[in-house]
Amino acid sequence: MPTAVLVRSAHKLGAVANQLTVFEGDAFNSADVRKAAQDVDIVFQCAAVPYNEMEKKQLPLGESVMGAVASLRKKIVFIDGIYPYGDVNGVVEETTPKRPNTRKGKIKLALAKLIFSDAYKDAKPIIARLSDYYGPTAGVSSYLGSTLIGIANEKPTVFIGNLHTPREYVYLPDAAQMVVEIALRDESYRQEWNIPGQVITGKDIVRIARSAVGKRRMVLPLGSFSLRMLGLVNPVMGEIVEMLYLTKRPVIISGTKYQSEIGDIIRTPFETGIRDTIAAIRNKNL
Repeated sequence: MPTAVLVRSAHKLGAVANQLTVFEGDAFNSADVRKAAQDVDIVFQCAAVPYNEMEKKQLPLGESVMGAVASLRKKIVFIDGIYPYGDVNGVVEETTPKRPNTRKGKIKLALAKLIFSDAYKDAKPIIARLSDYYGPTAGVSSYLGSTLIGIANEKPTVFIGNLHTPREYVYLPDAAQMVVEIALRDESYRQEWNIPGQVITGKDIVRIARSAVGKRRMVLPLGSFSLRMLGLVNPVMGEIVEMLYLTKRPVIISGTKYQSEIGDIIRTPFETGIRDTIAAIRNKNL
């Protein structure tokens, strides 16, 4: 069965559209979601809302998607983050109590409760939680996006947080493969799954990226003051401030459940993943 995709603008898919069944529509419109999901086995909900619109749009998006999927009695995998765990400062399991300490974390916890609520009991959901991510398709939607795009284009750039704290990042192709492995097992549903990555400092990320380019340009770390100033012209940057605890006291995802129930964790070395990401950025002229 071919893969179907719901997008707002089909032309943005480029040549890859030839490999897909493409539906144009709005994920906030349950009828559009239902039409695109009609003949699929599993729905993967990867649509996100900007940070500065999360309070207004996150739950309506969840209601639209879950309403459509429940009406079709489909399986669905929500790709989400680690914000609901809150300021844990350590390794988290799927069973770790969720005590969000930010507005975004509280919204994400409300989303999880919505997904598993009796209102959508005819759906079969999974929530797959990723830490910070990077990869050839990540773009500026990831914390590392601007950093790697700037280095790839041989320009001065920024890094969110300090460069010395070890933090976890997952390579998107690795995450995608692990999510699919989970989704293909019927027993995985009605559960949350953490998708582990690897730990590295920003300093080492910059070193590897510069090595891939062969040029050295300035990388400026951004703290709360700098982000607040940028937020005056870019609301999304200003919204990052409350999440900076993750750059100081990182939450690390445990892979124990995945290893015990699915198999080996997929971990592309940073040297390979960052090099391939840099190459993809340069080829696309991002």
